[in-house]
Amino acid sequence: MKYCMAFCLIMAAFAFTAPTKTIKLFNGKDLSGWKIYGTEKWYVENGELICESGPDKQYGYLATEKHYKNFDLTLEFKEEANGNSGVFFRSTVEGTKVNGWQVEVAPPNHDTGGIYESYGRGWLIQIPDEKETILKPTDWNKLRIRVEGDHVQTFLNGTQMVDLTDEKIGKGEGSVALQIHDGGGIKVRWKNFKLQEL
Repeated sequence: MKYCMAFCLIMAAFAFTAPTKTIKLFNGKDLSGWKIYGTEKWYVENGELICESGPDKQYGYLATEKHYKNFDLTLEFKEEANGNSGVFFRSTVEGTKVNGWQVEVAPPNHDTGGIYESYGRGWLIQIPDEKETILKPTDWNKLRIRVEGDHVQTFLNGTQMVDLTDEKIGKGEGSVALQIHDGGGIKVRWKNFKLQEL
């Protein structure tokens, strides 16, 4: 009887726990739900989101209109030209000045998966040399970013790159945003954005 009651309580707990909803940040058709900052190029092609340097060769950002605090985000990216890009979290953008934290997306040996704080402390964690081979420079890569409270984890192609606890990040608020670095020569393809709020 005691075991039966315990089983019933466990099952009731599962019944009242709402399943975590997966949000598709990018619909594969247009930039609905996103806002462009700057004059660089953001467009959709064959169901993929493309970011590309424009003639001004300046910083550019594409940010979600909605803010996300605690989440588990997965996406895929493929770099078609050398150049620095990234995924910001808990970020705000004014003009082309961004405040927040960036998970780096860059060519080989340039810390993809590391975390950089813009207009603040700079690099919080760079990637050790032995993990630089995890990036597939001419193929699709899967990036996972998990942010909960002051705890941030990043994974590249299934391998953990960063496990960081940081008080300042814990206080952050803002959007998810993609970056085009200044200097020109950047082109990155993105797809399969899936976010679970925690």
